[in-house]
Amino acid sequence: MTAAFVLLHSLLLGPLTWSSVASRLPARTVVPVLTGVTAGDPPFWPHVAGRVNDALATLPAEQPVVLVAHSNAGLMVPPVVAAACRPVVGCAFVDATLPARTGPTPVTSPERLAVLRGMAVDGRLPPWTTWWDDVAELFPDEGTRAAVTAEQPRLPLSYYEQRIPVPAGWDARPCGYLLFSPAYQPVAREAAGRGWPVTRVPGGHLHQVVDPDAVAGQLTAMTAGFG
Repeated sequence: MTAAFVLLHSLLLGPLTWSSVASRLPARTVVPVLTGVTAGDPPFWPHVAGRVNDALATLPAEQPVVLVAHSNAGLMVPPVVAAACRPVVGCAFVDATLPARTGPTPVTSPERLAVLRGMAVDGRLPPWTTWWDDVAELFPDEGTRAAVTAEQPRLPLSYYEQRIPVPAGWDARPCGYLLFSPAYQPVAREAAGRGWPVTRVPGGHLHQVVDPDAVAGQLTAMTAGFG
């Protein structure tokens, strides 16, 4: 049975960041909606795993899946793999943060956490696109920008204070890395150091909304041997 793609969006954004790629992938594709998982109290990763399993439940019982994670959703891959109700045959990280080789993984560095604490209001951070001055260049047009930014949650500071478990054996399956932006080049080198294939589609951090055809093509090629 051909593996289905499961596209995990950044917790800072929403499922529209993957919708154009999802429509171009050759296999069945699901995009779990992860917005709202931080509405309660931490830890938040069990809620992410639960949302993913809700989406997987729409697939046939034995349907294998390939997890594809963008940005900070990369940290959620190990617990999602461990909890998955369908067999996970591979994982692809797209301009994504990697989990530690052994866990638990801090969501951010102490230095970055100090900056975020200064940005928080009543324990919540402003929408991600307001953190930067040059976000317009991440989008192909104003309509896409408006739609994607409208989905943004305001994450609690406690999201960045958590540590994500890394269950042993989660990476005992093929993994790969797709690099977009220069900021993630050190992460791509770490992925290569783990023996994973690394490919690149040069662009900004949200390149999947700019050139979904190229991104879908690279994901299809990278994951062709998974499973």
